[in-house]
Amino acid sequence: MTPKHEKQEFVTVLVRDPRTQKEDSWHSYIDYEIFIHTNSMCFTRKTSCVRRRFREFVWLRQRLQSNAVLIQLPELPSKTPFFNMNNPHHVDHRRQGLQEFLEKILQNALLLSDSRLHLFLQTQLSPEDMEACVCGQTKYSVADAIHKFASLNRRFPIEDEEGKKREKRCRL
Repeated sequence: MTPKHEKQEFVTVLVRDPRTQKEDSWHSYIDYEIFIHTNSMCFTRKTSCVRRRFREFVWLRQRLQSNAVLIQLPELPSKTPFFNMNNPHHVDHRRQGLQEFLEKILQNALLLSDSRLHLFLQTQLSPEDMEACVCGQTKYSVADAIHKFASLNRRFPIEDEEGKKREKRCRL
């Protein structure tokens, strides 16, 4: 029996603010803001806000499924060739599907123990960098990545020289 003054754990996730991003003159994509607010002991940071695109959700689902083969994961909204990023209904339907996917994932204790999920929700690391971090191939741990991201206002230092040059250009 728990005392009445103890609060029940909660995790609130919002997928919102779809934005069109241009990769080059021919290619663009939509990314979504993922906002987390929680009091759960499972999370390093109690609030976080990152931006992710659909293909990163696909990557996350594949990794979670490969690590939890006995769990039936929720589906992502279908990737249709008829998706029109200029159609607000299509964009909002996908946003709702991504939110429902995350809400269901965050209800499963086994999935909550996956470091990739936490890096996905609380850092802006790329899938490749998340994978390297989880496999111990970086100079930073998962917790370090999350703390560093929060302290750098949604940016994580890129360790390669090209990344350092990009960061320098961004500051100018």
